[in-house]
Amino acid sequence: MIFKQLFEPDSCTYTYLLGCEETGKSVLIDPVIDTVERDLGVLRDLGLKPAYTLETHIHADHLTGAKKMRALSGSKIVVPEMDGLSCADLGVKEGEVFQVGNVKLHPLYTPGHTSTHHAYLIDDGTHKMLFSGDALLIEACGRTDFQSGDPHALYKSIMEKLFTLPDETLVYPGHDYEGRQITTIRQEKQRNPRLKEGTTEEEFVNIMNSLDLPYPRKIDFAVPGNTACGECPDNVPEEYRGPCDIIEVAPDIGTMGKQGDQG
Repeated sequence: MIFKQLFEPDSCTYTYLLGCEETGKSVLIDPVIDTVERDLGVLRDLGLKPAYTLETHIHADHLTGAKKMRALSGSKIVVPEMDGLSCADLGVKEGEVFQVGNVKLHPLYTPGHTSTHHAYLIDDGTHKMLFSGDALLIEACGRTDFQSGDPHALYKSIMEKLFTLPDETLVYPGHDYEGRQITTIRQEKQRNPRLKEGTTEEEFVNIMNSLDLPYPRKIDFAVPGNTACGECPDNVPEEYRGPCDIIEVAPDIGTMGKQGDQG
């Protein structure tokens, strides 16, 4: 498997590139509209075909690059099936493997940051890689105070689904704001100040409800835009409109399917 971790500095978002060496097919997890051209250049340099974009959830802090990537390259848009987005080409859900060439991703339903959030697990028999989206971050977790967030649900997602993975599982988060790139399940159990072992659900809920975080500066256009797979709404401020210029080469397909290419 070919793997690269890519970074968008304005929203501190990580995009993950996974490529199948045998077929040349690739998937970008959580692409950002601002860096679509860069990501296409990386794919070209690696000799990979942009087959899919895959979302962990409907983001509130950036516009996804899914629609722009599809317009420029013909890649298919993949989202959690329960989002029910008519603009997507494929839907994924827990219990059904999403396959990109010979790369197999296992969707994990992990609500709490949003009600439809999914993480993705790769297990190649030698090591496990978890793409945790905004559910589990490095010594932190996604906020739960807007957009269908629920601290009780997030606690259960992390404690019952993510923290039950092997300690050595590599965790690649959707964001980091301090220059860190990777963590492990063991490290988060030991060091995460919100969720370390022994933290009760009540304690976690109290922590999350007292964070008093600022209102997300892009949420008012990011959420409606991402519900349309990365279309720029009219209310995008001029300072953020640059990446919105897209030459549409294909209309929205609107045929939600499943499973990927199965090889």
